[in-house]
Amino acid sequence: MSLAIELDVKKSVLCIRLSGELDHHAAEELREKVTETLAAKQVQHIVLNLEKLSFMDSSGLGVILGRYKQIKAMGGEMVVCAISPAVKRLFDMSGLFKIIRLEDNEDRALEKLGVAS
Repeated sequence: MSLAIELDVKKSVLCIRLSGELDHHAAEELREKVTETLAAKQVQHIVLNLEKLSFMDSSGLGVILGRYKQIKAMGGEMVVCAISPAVKRLFDMSGLFKIIRLEDNEDRALEKLGVAS
């Protein structure tokens, strides 16, 4: 199974919705698409919706950490939402939740960033 990437800008927030598998094959495509969008749009924050992500490996963690650093350098914040137990375990083990906030769903994440859905 491959990765489907949906990018949607709501005010100053880039919503990234991933479904499928985020592995080393898909990580580069995700990195390129997000970097292009950040350059083209007035984006301050990222909401990463992982509700339909069934698998992620260390290269997926790497691309997420890279986008976190990118948005943080711009003074923004990244929020992860709707995460599956398997992917959540990977985030826990990697320590990413020490720097990236987790919310139950996308609406709640947008609300925390000051954007009504």
